Formats: sequence, C-alpha cells, structure tokens
Amino acid sequence: MGSRSTADPPAASLETHLGYWLRLVSNEVSGAFARALQKRQISVAEWVAMNQLESRAGLTSARLAAAMGMTRGAVSKIVEKLETKKLVSRTTSPVDSRFQLLSLTGQARRILPSLTEIADSNDRCFFAALGPDEQASLRQLLRRLAEAHRITHLPVD
Repeated sequence: MGSRSTADPPAASLETHLGYWLRLVSNEVSGAFARALQKRQISVAEWVAMNQLESRAGLTSARLAAAMGMTRGAVSKIVEKLETKKLVSRTTSPVDSRFQLLSLTGQARRILPSLTEIADSNDRCFFAALGPDEQASLRQLLRRLAEAHRITHLPVD
C-alpha cells in the first residue's frame, strides 16, 4: 500500500492547480498591502471597516460584522482599535436607544483617501504586467467565480 503501482497516475504538481496560482498571487498582493497599511498603523481589517462605514453610514456593529463576514466579537475589537485611534465614533440610535451607530470621524474621512491610494498603488504595482483588457477580464472571471460560489463576505485577511 505504501508504494505506487505503475498503473497509478503521477501526483499532480502544485503548479497544475489554479488555486495554487491564485493563492500565490493573492498572498503577495495582500501581504504588500498589509505592510503598506501597517506603516500608517492601520490593519487591513480596520481599512475594510472604515470603507464600509464610509459607504454605509450609521451601521451597527452587528451589521458591520455581517458585511465583513466576521463575528461580532472580532468586529468589536476592530471598532475598539479604531475608536482608540479616534477614527470611529459611536452614537445612540435615535430610533432605538439599544443600538449604537458607528460613524467615521473627521480625522478618518481625511486619511481614508490616502489609505485608498495605497490600495490603488498596490494594485497598479502588482497588475501592471497585465494590460487594461486583461485586468478587466481577470476581474470579470474572479467576480464570476465569487458569484457562482456565493462568496459575499469581504476579504479581510
């Protein structure tokens, strides 16, 4: 049982798997982005949370957790870090005092464009080897895979 018979097909090398290439590139793109953000004392999860709060004002922690595909506890820690950095504030909901609404502070709104530029620059650096049409095709293919597998949570790590 320990040895292969001559009839068994050879084991596929890693390089034959699309997942291998996707993960290889993804790790590098994500790692470079995380390191660039870390120079600004911001984590990728914090950046994602800030983007969600900018585009969807007045979220509760629970709704932010759902959008990010994370537990409430994990999002609570992210929000606490952002509060400590004076980037997020909480206010009581005028509709239901049991809920706390999250919003970006003025400081967060001022730095978010520069953080977004880090993401844009990271994309330009990594995907410059592809022409605009190839980048659009790759984006379309990845979006199709995400839709086919109902992947809706935001990539945080």
